[in-house]
Amino acid sequence: MQDKFMTEEHVMFRNAVREFIKRDIQPHHEQWEKDGLVSRDVWLKAGENGFLCMDVPEEYGGLGVDDYRYLAIFSHELAYAGIHGPGFGITNELVVPYIMAFATDEQKQRWLPKLATGECIGALAMTEPNAGSDLQRAATTAILDGDHYVVNGQKTFISNGIMADLAIVYVKTDPNEGARGTSLLVIERGMEGFERGRNLEKVGLHAQDTAELYFRNVKVPIENRLGDEGNGFKYLMHNLPQERLSIAIGSMGQAESALDHTIKYCSERTAFGREIGKFQNARFKLAEMKTELQVGRVFLDHCIMLQCEEKLSAEEAAMAKWWCSDLGMRVIDECVQLHGGYGYMTEYQVAKFFLDARVNPIYGGTNEIMKEIIGRSLGF
Repeated sequence: MQDKFMTEEHVMFRNAVREFIKRDIQPHHEQWEKDGLVSRDVWLKAGENGFLCMDVPEEYGGLGVDDYRYLAIFSHELAYAGIHGPGFGITNELVVPYIMAFATDEQKQRWLPKLATGECIGALAMTEPNAGSDLQRAATTAILDGDHYVVNGQKTFISNGIMADLAIVYVKTDPNEGARGTSLLVIERGMEGFERGRNLEKVGLHAQDTAELYFRNVKVPIENRLGDEGNGFKYLMHNLPQERLSIAIGSMGQAESALDHTIKYCSERTAFGREIGKFQNARFKLAEMKTELQVGRVFLDHCIMLQCEEKLSAEEAAMAKWWCSDLGMRVIDECVQLHGGYGYMTEYQVAKFFLDARVNPIYGGTNEIMKEIIGRSLGF
């Protein structure tokens, strides 16, 4: 985020995040990548430092900070540092907004305090093997039976899926009603029939646990439903702009970091007796990337400020997600090329960015869907 949008308090917060990353995450991240998931201790430390549920009112265990810039700074710093293992953003920007918007006071008291301390890890379970961006095709059912729902089905590609203690699950409570027959249920660890499948092996994001979830006659109390029955699809649309904005922020953070790594590399690496950066081709490539990222940053910061005012539209969020994630991939690809053979080695951060960033144009709704959203807003 540009300095003109940050107060002294934001800068202090950013410095605290950087120290947290340096002290509590970076020394362990390589091992987490080998393990395929992080230690739960880092969640507790994040809670101790106030990095979870920042915008949740104090009565529910949060800090009561009503300023999206803090979440944006947190997401950007993690992405810039190449940190993807701890899925803090899943809790902060996917799970918590749904609970804050649609949960009862009793539900908030039950779930938010432990999410804020890091004792409880959250997940959002929408995607199914045959239903990705097209959520209306979801087939997981939740049939009301007295005072509980009986849930059957499967979800996949669920971030925090292995470690999650609760998952907000998108289900069909009336299979005959399409989108109007869907609801959101909170399904918790230990409920009989709620099982984890594989910790999926991915191209990148190796420290981030991503799992299949299975529901076999899971009895979920009616008290675990978020909001009204039949409004699940409508509720999901409520928070998708923020989710997509967070992807845009992460994409820009990765790309900006990749460029900084590359500028440093081009100033140190020599070929034919001079630094790579002194060749016109390299200078032009670096100039193009710097300019494109600056242009993207201006629009992204505009969207962040709109989100602070709760004015970010679905179309603008789609623009940010599409543009920043595609731009990020282009920039990182060029950075790999400028590194030559070293750019293909995962001991170099640009190679890890190349692997990790590839999912950005896919999740949160594919970029093709983002263009569809934008196109529909034009009247087509």
